[in-house]
Amino acid sequence: MTVNYESLAAQLAALTDGVPYETANLANASALLWQELPEINWVGFYKMEKDRLILGPFQGKPACIVIPVGKGVCGTAVAEDAVQRVEDVHAFPGHIACDCASRSEIVLPIHKDGRIWGVLDIDSPHLARFTEADRVGLERIVEILERVL
Repeated sequence: MTVNYESLAAQLAALTDGVPYETANLANASALLWQELPEINWVGFYKMEKDRLILGPFQGKPACIVIPVGKGVCGTAVAEDAVQRVEDVHAFPGHIACDCASRSEIVLPIHKDGRIWGVLDIDSPHLARFTEADRVGLERIVEILERVL
C-alpha cells in the first residue's frame, strides 16, 4: 500500500498551476486524492469561518457541515495547529462520528497569510491506516495547496 507522493504532488501541481479558483482547486485536489489513495472512505476540506470549520469540497459520503475549533480530530488540528494522525478514531476524546465506518483519520492544517485557513481531512475504514510516510507526503500536498489558495 505504498503511495507515490512525489507523483501525486506533481499531478496536483499541474492541476492547480495558474488556476485562480479556490473551489475548483480544492475539488480537483479531493478528487485526485480520492482516486489515488488506497483504503480511504472520505477526503476533503474544511475552511475556517470565524471560530469554526465549514465543510468544503470533498469525496465520500455526506459529512458534518460545521465543526467547532477544539472539537473532534479536525477541530483539534486547528486548536493545536498540528497534524493529527489518529490510529483509532473511536478512542479519540471527543471524536465526531460523521461516518461510523471510519476507523482512522489524518487531518492536516492548511495556512494562508500566516493563519490557519482550514484543514485537509482524510478518513479510512481501517485501523491505523495512516503512516508517518503518509503524513510527510500529505504535508507536501498541503504545501502545494497553500500556494494556490
